[in-house]
Amino acid sequence: MGFGSIFIETVFGFFALFILAKVLGKTQIKQLTAFDFISALILGELVGNALYDKEVGIPKIAFAVLLWGALIYITELVTQKVKRSRYIIEGRPSMVIRKGKLQREEMKKARLDMNQLLHLLRAKDTFSVQEVDYAVLETDGSVSVLKKSSYQTPKKEDIKLPDTEVIMPYMLINDGEIIYDNLEEIGYGEEWLKEELRKQGVHVVKEVFYAEYKKNSGLFIQEQQK
Repeated sequence: MGFGSIFIETVFGFFALFILAKVLGKTQIKQLTAFDFISALILGELVGNALYDKEVGIPKIAFAVLLWGALIYITELVTQKVKRSRYIIEGRPSMVIRKGKLQREEMKKARLDMNQLLHLLRAKDTFSVQEVDYAVLETDGSVSVLKKSSYQTPKKEDIKLPDTEVIMPYMLINDGEIIYDNLEEIGYGEEWLKEELRKQGVHVVKEVFYAEYKKNSGLFIQEQQK
């Protein structure tokens, strides 16, 4: 194959997959079900193999991508309309810890061993099975944890503290570049930002590695390492 053919088919495949991903909707990688993961692999294989096959041109690549995309789309519609089909295609959550007791049968069905379970629990800031009242293995492979009451973090309502305003911090500078959208979000302009930097002895934006603004706390900056 010539470099020109590879270039054209690669670019076409890239945009075809990009458009298809937009049409089918957003799904974070860690939220992928087994079916979603397999679908993504096969879709990539269809385009990848077609690129280096001399007998396959753009029309055939487009047909394969559209056909597979249509099948995925139809499957998504079916799972939304017919709830029972969702369990067949995507699986269902498994309760691997119930009332503090490990459920060995559920773990066997999910092919989950203790090392894997402990790893998933640590990802939820839980370092001992003894802290857990209920744990559910979700269809995307993550674990949802409900700790025993003695290990739960107390809420303000539990200790009768008044509610306070939740304040969102905004990144204003990232590696020497001003984030204008966030600057506009807080209602200030570039001149205000530069003035705040000067107050902290910084005169050039490029010298700032990271800057964050939080109401009532002001501007926090970290300069570039020299």
